[in-house]
Amino acid sequence: MSLFTIIFIAIGLSIDSLAASISMGACATRIRKREVFRIASYMALFQGGMPVIGWLVGSSFKSVVQACDHWIAFSLLLFIGGKLIFDGIRFDANKACGTMGHTSKYSHWMLMGVALATSIDAMIVGVGFALEEVNITLAMAIIALITFTFSSVGVTLGRKLGNKINSGIEIFGGVVLIAIGVKILISHLCM
Repeated sequence: MSLFTIIFIAIGLSIDSLAASISMGACATRIRKREVFRIASYMALFQGGMPVIGWLVGSSFKSVVQACDHWIAFSLLLFIGGKLIFDGIRFDANKACGTMGHTSKYSHWMLMGVALATSIDAMIVGVGFALEEVNITLAMAIIALITFTFSSVGVTLGRKLGNKINSGIEIFGGVVLIAIGVKILISHLCM
């Protein structure tokens, strides 16, 4: 898998964290730079770490599924991309602050829960990374860096714009992941 593809996967995976960060920024009564850094750090840690877990799982059964690994990678990216598109379509800006509430500082447990919830798909992609023999250290670093950047920008945008842009971002991320899945499938079928 090329570096370019890993970067696009990282962008697609970071979309959930971006959307959550926009919501946290929109729901915050005020946000300081330290809180932006804190939110982005949680998101990056989980989003970058979860593919490693998936990679370990995928590596353990890689030899069993090697003949159809491209179909598995395609299916996983199609599922995750479809979920992002679905979530983007049904996003309700009026309910976005419902579970988080309005606050000036989010608790450790709240941030951990949001970061975990938005990074489950990254663990599934990690399985695909194992099947595609991706350098997991490089992938983890790229995903964490892009997620940190997106989340920092997201909190700031959320504070300024509110939840108005969340649904479009999730739909875009879903399309990117599906396109990558199709690219993986086509490249393996045309070999």
